[in-house]
Amino acid sequence: MNSAPRTLPTIAEAHPAASPAMIASLARAFADDPAMTWIMPDPADRHARLPRLFAALVKEEFSAGWALSSPGSEAVTLWRSSAAVHGSLWQLVQSLPRYMGALGGNLLRGLAVSESIEKHHPQGLAYDYLHYAGVDPAFQGRGWGGAAIRAGQARAAANGRPIYLETATPENVGLYQRMGFSLREEWDAPRGGPHFWSMWWEGP
Repeated sequence: MNSAPRTLPTIAEAHPAASPAMIASLARAFADDPAMTWIMPDPADRHARLPRLFAALVKEEFSAGWALSSPGSEAVTLWRSSAAVHGSLWQLVQSLPRYMGALGGNLLRGLAVSESIEKHHPQGLAYDYLHYAGVDPAFQGRGWGGAAIRAGQARAAANGRPIYLETATPENVGLYQRMGFSLREEWDAPRGGPHFWSMWWEGP
């Protein structure tokens, strides 16, 4: 017997008023992410800190980029343009207290991953950067994450821009490849940090 077709959500640009729901979904989605587990090795500590971390990240994204999400923020993607990827020293100084509060004693690991990610970004190219993509675990496996990413691809294509992303989750590599992304580079964060795959989408 054929199963009923999956109903995918409408993905639209998110408003800052949705921040609390976005933060909650992203914190749950990244609870077992390889990069997050390396930055915050203790599970209980990570569980407590991830909402604080995504509160800082979501606030920053609304300032420097944009977010796309399902109506209830079950699927969330955070984006910015390549021009907003490399922050100034002053921006780093301004944001540091937020990340110190979010990461606590894990700050140096977080900075090591962040700096390594920034160094591997393409140089001299204009693109949209998929900073974070997450689906609340209760809604995973339904195609909602793919719908959110395809909405970002449609926006990028309309603006004539490619997309860059990196992932530390091996299972995501095949998912992104099925969505038209190609593998650009593999690399390891310093200090025994996580392994990353950098990926690139040229457009339809």
